[in-house]
Amino acid sequence: MRVLFVTLGIVILDQITKLFVKGFSLPLFDFYHQGMQIGQSIPVIGDFLRLTFVENPGMAFGIEIGGRLFLTIFSMIASIGIFYYIYRVRNEAFIIRLTLAMILGGAIGNLIDRSFYGVIFGEAPLLYGKVVDFIDMNFFHINFLGIHMDRFAVFNVADVSVSTGIVLMLLFHKKFTNVDKPVIVATEGAKIFPNQNSAQDNLSESKSEMQSSSVNPS
Repeated sequence: MRVLFVTLGIVILDQITKLFVKGFSLPLFDFYHQGMQIGQSIPVIGDFLRLTFVENPGMAFGIEIGGRLFLTIFSMIASIGIFYYIYRVRNEAFIIRLTLAMILGGAIGNLIDRSFYGVIFGEAPLLYGKVVDFIDMNFFHINFLGIHMDRFAVFNVADVSVSTGIVLMLLFHKKFTNVDKPVIVATEGAKIFPNQNSAQDNLSESKSEMQSSSVNPS
């Protein structure tokens, strides 16, 4: 379960970058960071990479499915489910746990925005906030069947984490399909069980059969 430190690191990095873009204040320390204006764009690597501040009411990369409350509740359920699955596979290969930890980190990062940013910044009720996006990259130009796109959808660290986790899951899908599958090797007149408990259970069953045969002879 120490892989959850990866999740924590992703959440912290995601929130720090978002607050740097959106702006925040710490009244206790008399500190205020103004941040960027919505729609403002700052070149980082020419026109290829820019910081562009947008707020997304939908899913990753601007995909809109359902309303804000639906997405918030869905993200909560998904995060709980992923956490539980990490616990179940805590003894499996590291790449499996790392992949799930990255997806969980991204899910929690965007969930914080949806759940609390509206209240914190006085913009919306609890659970109705928008996700802060700011990474603006120029990957390719598309002009096909009336669809025109000259830049990739603006995204954030959480989106990168989820996408990377999904790619790793696809690359190592065989490890995921083999999770919890017992390995039983048959030998001449014997079986080797995947763990000691299985062998002990088999021995107990054999003893019970012998005792039953002695009590009720055929």
